[in-house]
Amino acid sequence: MANTYSKVGEMTTNDGVPLKVSLRRSQRKLKLWAFLLVAPLLVFILVSFIIPVVNMTMRGIENPQVANIMPNVVAALENWEGTELPDETVYAALVTDLTMGRKNKNIGKVATRLNYERSGMRRVITGSARKAAKLKEGPYKTQMIEINKAWGDVAVWSLIKRESGTFTSSYLISSVDRKTNDAGEIVAKIEDKQIYVNLFGKTLMMSFSITIICIVLAFPIAYLLATLPLAKSNLLMILVLLPFWTSLLVRTTTWIVLLQSQGVINDLLVWMNIIDEDGRLQMIYNQTGTIIAMTHILLPFMVLPLYSVMKTIPPTYMRAALSLGANPVTAFIKVYIPMTVSGIGAGSLLVFILSIGYYITPALVGGQSGLLISNMIAYHMQNSLNWGLAGALGFILLVIVLLFYALFNKVIGIDKMKMG
Repeated sequence: MANTYSKVGEMTTNDGVPLKVSLRRSQRKLKLWAFLLVAPLLVFILVSFIIPVVNMTMRGIENPQVANIMPNVVAALENWEGTELPDETVYAALVTDLTMGRKNKNIGKVATRLNYERSGMRRVITGSARKAAKLKEGPYKTQMIEINKAWGDVAVWSLIKRESGTFTSSYLISSVDRKTNDAGEIVAKIEDKQIYVNLFGKTLMMSFSITIICIVLAFPIAYLLATLPLAKSNLLMILVLLPFWTSLLVRTTTWIVLLQSQGVINDLLVWMNIIDEDGRLQMIYNQTGTIIAMTHILLPFMVLPLYSVMKTIPPTYMRAALSLGANPVTAFIKVYIPMTVSGIGAGSLLVFILSIGYYITPALVGGQSGLLISNMIAYHMQNSLNWGLAGALGFILLVIVLLFYALFNKVIGIDKMKMG
């Protein structure tokens, strides 16, 4: 073998170039062409996925409003200890920044930012900016406190100093139902305002439930697809893929027609005397409606991975188990099902990750109790315009998905799936 390699190393091409050098050049050209082929896909992923995710995540920690619009106040508060009211220099800087902010029409951004942390700060900032522009000369401390008593509160100045940095942890703290009190300590919000942790928990539980239901429903479908004759399995495959040919919005609104109190399903149950007219089931605008509709939408994503694995299982394995004395149920449980673990794992991962970030279906059929954390993220982006909190919630959701993937890879593992 060594002599063969040495002979190859001594060989040359027709141009007199050593064969080893020629092979290395060919490999580099192949790698270059391979990179050029996948480059458009990499650019697409970068532009449409990675950059938006990074941008949204950064919004959860960025805090430029106070630092950029009130630079004089930020500079004046650097040496302030926070135990007593600031001196006249800080109040003079406040008047300057409020006046310039109102003139540049951007003081509202500071008002909105501080109002996220302390209710009523929007009125304090905007009202003070309007009146501060009319002040001619100092001392400004007494005049500003007369304009609004909030400027005589140490807690307000502590808030401004705390939020004067370029980055902040306030959004992340708020996204786990915590807040920073006047003493700078992180404490739990009052019970009535603790919504995000419970919503994260509900999202995980509903996603887990949808995944389990999809496994139970998809397994027999995939088994039939893999074992039926070709003509029948093709027809069944068309039925499985049919939902992909219909708009997601149409499929979701169809479930509203089916599940509502006066809908088709309740009418059938009343007609069959299973329930009476007064006992119609409430299956829409709650968690039940969300689970049913999302299971229907995500079921193909469980069927297809299972089918791809089952199709590769030789039927001789089951016949061998039966010939060795196992009954059909034992052979199915101990021989067939273990060989489908890779398909179950791939389908579960796909369905769980898709369901944990679903938005349209819960928004239409979920009502108040069937909403997921993605709906709250959309609310802060579209209604409250608190993009920082939306970014923090999205970041935590991304971390949860990555942790789930890491756990999945550790328990089942991509390598184990391939071996299966």
